[in-house]
Amino acid sequence: MADPQQVLAQRVHAAIVASFGPGFDDADPLIRPSSFADFQANVALPLGKRLGRPPREVAAELAGRLEVSDVCEPPEVSGPGFINFRLRDDWIADQASRMLDDPRLGLAPVARTQTVVVEYSSPNIAKEMHVGHLRTTIVGDAIARVLEFAGHGVIRDNHVGDWGTQFGMLIEYLLDVGQDSPDAAVLRTDPNAFYQAARRKFDSDPGFADRARKRVVDLQGGDPDTLRLWQDIVDLSMDYLHRIYARLGVTLTDADIRGESFYNDMLADTVASLEAKGLAVYSDGALCVFPPGFTGREGRPLPLIVRKSDGGYNYATTDLATVRYRVDVLHCDRAIYVVGSDQTLHFQMVFAVAREAGWIPPGARFEHAQIGLVSAPDGGRLRTRSGDNVQLADLLEEAVERARAILVEVEAPSRFGPAELDAIAEAVGIGAVKYADLSTARDSAYVFDWDRMISFRGNTGPARCPSPGPSRGPSPGPTPVSAGRGWRSPPRPSGRWRCGCSTSAPSSPESARPPSRTGCARTCSTWPACSPRSTRSARCSRPSRSRCGRAGWRYVPSRCACSPRAWACSGCQFPSRCDRALNSAPAPRRRRGRRAASL
Repeated sequence: MADPQQVLAQRVHAAIVASFGPGFDDADPLIRPSSFADFQANVALPLGKRLGRPPREVAAELAGRLEVSDVCEPPEVSGPGFINFRLRDDWIADQASRMLDDPRLGLAPVARTQTVVVEYSSPNIAKEMHVGHLRTTIVGDAIARVLEFAGHGVIRDNHVGDWGTQFGMLIEYLLDVGQDSPDAAVLRTDPNAFYQAARRKFDSDPGFADRARKRVVDLQGGDPDTLRLWQDIVDLSMDYLHRIYARLGVTLTDADIRGESFYNDMLADTVASLEAKGLAVYSDGALCVFPPGFTGREGRPLPLIVRKSDGGYNYATTDLATVRYRVDVLHCDRAIYVVGSDQTLHFQMVFAVAREAGWIPPGARFEHAQIGLVSAPDGGRLRTRSGDNVQLADLLEEAVERARAILVEVEAPSRFGPAELDAIAEAVGIGAVKYADLSTARDSAYVFDWDRMISFRGNTGPARCPSPGPSRGPSPGPTPVSAGRGWRSPPRPSGRWRCGCSTSAPSSPESARPPSRTGCARTCSTWPACSPRSTRSARCSRPSRSRCGRAGWRYVPSRCACSPRAWACSGCQFPSRCDRALNSAPAPRRRRGRRAASL
């Protein structure tokens, strides 16, 4: 699809040169989205200064020269000299149809492809994924899909935590309960329960703790029996990850897993290389690198520890070995680490050390795609009623249950069978969770609000996607009007509103439910056609400019654009500015205003 902003910029630029000569070929058309149209050109304001003429006069001359009749309606000059453009419905429909026929949706492949490593999700083995893993998994998968669709060679990398001192404890506990016991099988369904049971025994049984510490030494030393038991724990935990990833619909597979254990054999050589280059020095018994430009309190240089005083390695060592592997073996041009924002300083120091060591070649990009934290509506961490951290599996299950409750409320069970209803609830619930993540800037923290997320109004997953209407009988389904204009619902059967409330029965019992829960603005006496965010009387004389759903008594036509998600009474005084479609109303036109999305 042709980018309308670029198309308009080319047409306005041509009009500038035609009106004022080639000397103005360098003028930027300044095409911007508009709150009062689809786009606006602001170029008349700087041109007015250069020409010594009123900007509005310059805008009027440009509007007369513009040749945009095939793309938009006649341009209008407003304010001090803005030129407003409203795209033609048939132009957008034609562009959308071309995209539909094109497997690449009109997107040309990139001119120079790159090999890009995208590291995301990265949970800990033998522990249940919590809500903190949600955003890194969803956002990371979206980044990988977009880059792949653009034509780049994408290598997905699930850098799971499958190595470390805790595995000595877990291996010993697995031996104690028996590898084929029901307690061991808990790893498949509730990894946290297995981990917590092992931890309790470690804290309460000194003999068990000693065996666990010895098992860590055996694991790091490559003891075959210990490695076999470690692999059993990893395999059992992977069953759990498979279910979570399948439910979220992410594209990670077992082949994408390169956990901490994968780099274990590279750690000693990585540290030796740093020593040979003169970058690693001892500080308080630990081997450290002090990259320039990183200081702590009192201006003291910050160390990046690469080998602890006890001879063990840490996350920094593993991440440096990972950089070497991705450059030397995978030959990546770019690596994106989709990890929480609390790891920003760590990655800045790791990348600085890797560049200083010459492991990141010029032109290669290693970047940290920071992921903001998720908080509860009260601003704190998401917790269960018992005070525990919310586990990801429980969160997804609740999303589906809440979606099912909404579907029951709008009488969807009367139209769909149990299996179909379950599938719809799953799609709506999981889709709502994913949309909430993707609709928020990835580096911004956001509040996890169930009521907003599962709502069928506003900028939410259920509101943006076609959903089953609650009226009885077969539904014709939502009808796409044009790119970026949302969904316009088809006309309702005669005498019925979307909710099933009779248009001729103002005392209908259906009116007892407020419109904020069903997506319906009823015209009956209890719930008059009202604001999508309010149940106030329709007699309000000050409807909001762009989100008003009131229909009838006291419209203010110059300030009301009518909500596209509400249903109006047949007495709507301004059908030409309303997205509502009733039998007695003329064919409605779209709401004038900023388009929420684009194909």
